[in-house]
Amino acid sequence: MSRIGKLPVNLPSKVSAELLPGNVVKVKGPLGEMCQKVDPDITVTIEDNQIKFTRPTDLPRHRSMHGLYRALVNNMVVGVSEGFSIKQEFVGVGYRVDVAGQLLTLSLGYSHTIQILLPEEITAEVPQVKKGENPVLVLKSRDKQLVGQVAAKIRSFRRPEPYKGKGIKFAGEQLRRKAGKTAAAK
Repeated sequence: MSRIGKLPVNLPSKVSAELLPGNVVKVKGPLGEMCQKVDPDITVTIEDNQIKFTRPTDLPRHRSMHGLYRALVNNMVVGVSEGFSIKQEFVGVGYRVDVAGQLLTLSLGYSHTIQILLPEEITAEVPQVKKGENPVLVLKSRDKQLVGQVAAKIRSFRRPEPYKGKGIKFAGEQLRRKAGKTAAAK
């Protein structure tokens, strides 16, 4: 059995789940509702506030889908009950980020500012930071994949470079630093 797939998904008290026709799992919670279509070969059962997944055979295709769909449904349950958030730190002189509704304005040392229109499911906020600290952007959503994809897109505008560490990095991320050139002794 798949180590991930055999674990049941526990439903918190404020979350409900139902199995729709076509093997679609629908999860409702305080932060909204989400649906996920599960492959017809994987059997889904909902009982005693738990969602269980079983596979018909030990074929590699069935084994991989067993863990995949269990993980996707678990992410939906966590998303509608607690939500997901990603913090990004803007390291560099003059690097700024501003949020106005769903419009994100980035100043990253280029000759122009970069503006991004965020999807409706994502909320962004920029907490106040003390003088001398780097600006931080917090992205929140109930959809783990979407918030991760948007965070990766924002990071792609200025990846952290290995010499000074300037760029957009995730909070708590450890960067591999390189030694710069040294002057030759004469």
